[in-house]
Amino acid sequence: MEQRNWKIIKYLVILLVIAGLLFWVRTTVRNEFSRSMRENLLRLSNSISLTDAGAISEKFPDVLIYKYDFEGNEYESGSGLKDLVRKLEDFAYGEEHALYEETYISSYSVKYEGKDYNVVFTPVIEDYQVVGVMVQLHSAQDYVRLLRTLDNMFLILFSLFAVGFGVATFSIDPVTTYAIIVTFAVVIVFIVYPLYEAVRLTFVRTGTFSFDVWKVILTEKGYLKAFANSVLLGSITATVSTFIGFIFAFLVTRTSIKGKKFISTFATLPVISPPFSLTLSIILLFGSNGLITKQLLKLNWDIYGLDGLVIAQTMGMFPIAYLTIVGVLEAIDSTLEEASMNLGASRWKVFTTVTLPLSLPGLLSSWLLVFTNSIADFANPLMLGGKFNVLSVTAYLEVTGMNRLDRGAALSLLLLLPALTAFYLQRYVVNRKSYVTVTGKPSGRIVEIVSPGIRRVLTVFVYAMIIFLIGLYSTIFMGCFVKNWGIDYTFTTANIVEALQRGRKALTDTTFLAGVAMPIAGVFSMIVAFLFARKKFPGKKLLQGAVLLPFAIPGTLIGISYVIAFNKPPLILVGTAAIIVINYVIRELPVGVEGGIATLKQIDPSIEEAAQNLGANPQTVFSTVILPLIRPAFISSLSYTFVRAMTAVSAVVFLISAKWYHITMQIYNFSENLRFGLASVLSSVLIIIILVVFGLLRLLVRKSEYLEKNIVQQ
Repeated sequence: MEQRNWKIIKYLVILLVIAGLLFWVRTTVRNEFSRSMRENLLRLSNSISLTDAGAISEKFPDVLIYKYDFEGNEYESGSGLKDLVRKLEDFAYGEEHALYEETYISSYSVKYEGKDYNVVFTPVIEDYQVVGVMVQLHSAQDYVRLLRTLDNMFLILFSLFAVGFGVATFSIDPVTTYAIIVTFAVVIVFIVYPLYEAVRLTFVRTGTFSFDVWKVILTEKGYLKAFANSVLLGSITATVSTFIGFIFAFLVTRTSIKGKKFISTFATLPVISPPFSLTLSIILLFGSNGLITKQLLKLNWDIYGLDGLVIAQTMGMFPIAYLTIVGVLEAIDSTLEEASMNLGASRWKVFTTVTLPLSLPGLLSSWLLVFTNSIADFANPLMLGGKFNVLSVTAYLEVTGMNRLDRGAALSLLLLLPALTAFYLQRYVVNRKSYVTVTGKPSGRIVEIVSPGIRRVLTVFVYAMIIFLIGLYSTIFMGCFVKNWGIDYTFTTANIVEALQRGRKALTDTTFLAGVAMPIAGVFSMIVAFLFARKKFPGKKLLQGAVLLPFAIPGTLIGISYVIAFNKPPLILVGTAAIIVINYVIRELPVGVEGGIATLKQIDPSIEEAAQNLGANPQTVFSTVILPLIRPAFISSLSYTFVRAMTAVSAVVFLISAKWYHITMQIYNFSENLRFGLASVLSSVLIIIILVVFGLLRLLVRKSEYLEKNIVQQ
């Protein structure tokens, strides 16, 4: 008890000392700001006093004037200024200074039309004599805001020290407590706060609460049509992608076909390719000057619109369905199908009554997951949308073209409704799927329920899709060496030189920012996963829901909310590299956390307890025991973050600046200007960079596992 009382006394004493020190620093900084402001204000006021009163409003529109001379002439640039100024307690003192040819800054500020103003008395001199007084009102809004920000900064510093020192003094496990506090802070600042600001802007645009923005959004036909188009596109894409993904997964998991690794590789390849790459190749093959439509078949088919979007999104998103369904089909007990066939059921009957019902949760999960990604997609509609407007692009145009942040935020929030609904339905189905697919002790063999003829049909379909994918990727690389696609197919290498010269900054910026975000996201996601899987603390479920929220939020909403929230004090981050890196980390955090939790659930907690019993502290346990065991999830998080950062579009388009550009937007700009050769070069380079990083990370995993095995043997 005495030791605890001593800790409390020590804590309070040190807090008082730090509070006094911070207060002294804060006072010193404020005084320096005030001194600098007064000097600038004196210089500006003296300059204005030499200007004719009628011209002041044109040259200095933010300055209000009340001027009078000794003959009774008066002038005021705003109604009521005379009465407002003459009520100042030091008015006579300021007038006296002006009569003695001295400029005087009043000790009091005044409020005029809801704004704060500093008051300055300056003499009016004619023929070297003082003939009157000019009272100038200078806006103090920026100065007041600066002082308020300064006070808030010192208050935040003191609060951080109080919390940090309190944890270090009283907590049994300070490292874990710090991790929990930091996670809460990150979620509040970079997830909850931006969303709150976006929602608030849609209701409070001009300082007063209003439903005007939502009335426009929910009644204007153009917006409702874009919303309906987004849902239609998402529904068609999800249905087609789930069908294709199921056929791929069924052929790989439930048949004895050869070349399963080859099929699986191509079924997942679009996941790690840039979103513009497949879209670009579709334009090169089926666009207005497409190789197939115009050069070979002489067709007048317009790829821009719903048809082209469905093709582009399906080819890019069916791997999501494939990866979801593969796990479900692998978990189905083959003995159930064998028993059904032994009881006389036909192959089709077994498929429709056993295999399909057991895989239904996975089918529904993949449909909902693809639907969520489709309606939130920004890259494909931006290039292939044409007259088929969708909500994500409409929100982008409202912000960048019309400068209507409130409408852009409202449209993105409207897009969030079907996305959130699909997300939580998908979560619900995934949580239920194990109860319907795990039916007993699994069989070590697969009973093939498809006939040889059907298997050949499925094989032809799958390989046709693979050939189409190969054609799309080959088109990208061929486009690098064509002088002017659609017009002049002469071989050239000039595209490579020009593209690398013009896109060098975008490439280096993107690679650098992705490289910075990759380790931050990987380590932070594993720490958060460890907290969720191993620790109990108040607000855990609420925090877990908030961490997973960015996965369901459309990228356009994240980008717009970041612009709204971080383009003003206390955190002015828009235009910096930090806001882009933070976006990468937060956007991909849910995937890393979910992977880490899934891996940690397979690790016996007694391993960590044994290390702690041997005297290891929590950070040593995490770095030497936990992190090596969850290395696959860690490397997966690194890979996923890097790929998504390199290929990001929807959120990054709002956050890039002249100083920090992104390669995907450079590809889009080349495509918009019909420089398909340059766009092909940058897309190819982007694919190569991603594949190289993937290879290095895989090599790192293998090497680490090999070394770890040697250590155990010794």
